[in-house]
Amino acid sequence: MGRIVTWVFLLLLIVGAGFIYWKFYFVLGEGARDGELNYVVKKGYVFKTWEGKIIQSGLRSRSANTVQSYDFDFSVASEELAQKLLANQGKLFNLHYKEYQGALPWRGYSRYVVDSIISITEISR
Repeated sequence: MGRIVTWVFLLLLIVGAGFIYWKFYFVLGEGARDGELNYVVKKGYVFKTWEGKIIQSGLRSRSANTVQSYDFDFSVASEELAQKLLANQGKLFNLHYKEYQGALPWRGYSRYVVDSIISITEISR
């Protein structure tokens, strides 16, 4: 009976570890998004993380003759990257990100974690 309990416990431990890895550490997808940086802010109760938003403009909308705006909320992977974003607020950014299934408190509030800046461009108005 003791061997069965041990095997069941080990099986549950392995399945639980696999689920945690899949939910919080497995990279579901990678990509790039571009748009105007709206804000970058450091926030959190226990774990202070950098959070940001870029606004992507689009031409398709549900109603005719309007422009639809898409927001991309993200967390920032490093302090150095956050400082570079802060120094260039209001510019057009092309950001590389990784998408996870779930957010971790020390990684940020978003499932999307920006890990690098591909390009920064001035806005021509």
